[in-house]
Amino acid sequence: QVQLVESGGGVVQAGGSLRLSCAASGRTFSTYNMGWFRQAPGKEREFAATINWSGGRTNYADSVKGRFTISRDNAKNTVYLQMNSLKPEDTAVYYCAAGGGVAGRAREYDYWGQGTQVTVSS
Repeated sequence: QVQLVESGGGVVQAGGSLRLSCAASGRTFSTYNMGWFRQAPGKEREFAATINWSGGRTNYADSVKGRFTISRDNAKNTVYLQMNSLKPEDTAVYYCAAGGGVAGRAREYDYWGQGTQVTVSS
């Protein structure tokens, strides 16, 4: 069982940056692939970025590639999402998830956080 708590969301102007954090409970964090997903109002949840258990492999949605960076610190049971050059279309609730594949299919992920709101103003 893994419990996930996101933090770091907020309101930022277009072009700005935010860093999201996801703290995980449990001693098995280092065995899980981790992902960040997002859901904008009126839209389905979509994949943003994933990272494998060791941190050696990452995958990004085309919409965030080159602007977002996912990383993890297994000693701190934490995964991060550094978001740069933010755009209004990045506005969404961002969710941390554990247990799925690096391909980023949401249905494969077993554990989810409660989400953190990111709002990018133009």
